[in-house]
Amino acid sequence: MLTSLALIFLVGLTLGSIFQKLKLPSLVGMIITGIILSPNALNLLDASLIEIAPSLRKLSLVIILTRAGLSLEVEDLKKVGRPAILMCFVPACFEIIGIILVAPKLLGISVLDAAILGSVIAAVSLAVIVPRMLKIMEEGYGKKHSIPQLVLAGTALDNVFVIVVFSAFISLAKGEDISPMSFVQIPISIVTGILLGIIAGVILATFFKRFHMRDSVKVIIILSLSFLFLECENQLKGILPMSGLLAIMSMGVFLNRSYKILSKRLSAKYNRLWVAAEVLLFVLVGVTVDLRYVRETGIWAVLTIVVALLIRMAGVFVSLLKSRLSKKEKLFCMMAYTPKATMQAAIAGIPLSLELSCGKIVLTVAVIAILITAPFGAICVDKNYKKLLEKNG
Repeated sequence: MLTSLALIFLVGLTLGSIFQKLKLPSLVGMIITGIILSPNALNLLDASLIEIAPSLRKLSLVIILTRAGLSLEVEDLKKVGRPAILMCFVPACFEIIGIILVAPKLLGISVLDAAILGSVIAAVSLAVIVPRMLKIMEEGYGKKHSIPQLVLAGTALDNVFVIVVFSAFISLAKGEDISPMSFVQIPISIVTGILLGIIAGVILATFFKRFHMRDSVKVIIILSLSFLFLECENQLKGILPMSGLLAIMSMGVFLNRSYKILSKRLSAKYNRLWVAAEVLLFVLVGVTVDLRYVRETGIWAVLTIVVALLIRMAGVFVSLLKSRLSKKEKLFCMMAYTPKATMQAAIAGIPLSLELSCGKIVLTVAVIAILITAPFGAICVDKNYKKLLEKNG
């Protein structure tokens, strides 16, 4: 496993650096590294590492979400208002409905299979978007209307919404009934996740003020609590819906609110952790990609994804109607909501593992979506945020 980790970091950093010099996002090089090293290509990674890859991807997400929480101001989130709420579910709904309308014709699948495909594709990538929004916040762009904060909050809640919808469609495909409680779980999991995060953030701030210790130790404590939140989410399934990822971000937000000096220092620590976590995350996303599936569907899968993205962007535009945002700011938000990667890597293989008829096509289209939209969204944000957003100091 140690050799596999060495290959992941050395090759991932090298290809990432090469792509940066080509004026492309480094994550493209990291995803390609995963494809090259994966069992579907050179097969250079230890099987035990592949087994724990989902946990390692979650670890990377925990790091960047905590970093996001430590940088978010509650006042900024309040200022965003109604558009932030709509951005949590309207773009995803548009995209799912769009795929339900076009996929049966383009891919020859049933409406239910198209619904499952739509719910897999609809989630926006936290791993692509969060670090970019943090960079934009640090540089002072979009501050007047809290654009980065709007996108950050929306993407986190978007993922919660999509995973519940996906679970509901999977239940239907397995012949199970969907109860109204399936959809009531969405607001419950959001509220319980945020509440748990608030309580943890306030307690941590009080604890850290009273007991002095190295910042590195504080990071270990926060990371440990974050892992426990994710385990709580697993253990409480079927009893009390809860979003562990939202709890993690909320903990950071309220730690920042209660102890600003510390949150700035901890943000710097998490920035350093992200250097390694980013490589690990995107290389392991690449490992899930099997190019053999890509060749089988070809142009129709690509066309489905392009149509879905356009419909999703229309959903973002609708969410931002009657807001104070300028046309340029709305265009930026539409671009920022396009990348797919982490959620697709996590759930795209589930229909195939359940032996559903749509399993192979869902995995195939998800793979193509990652390869197209992760670079596209990252490039759009990186190349255009200075042109589309105002700098406010």
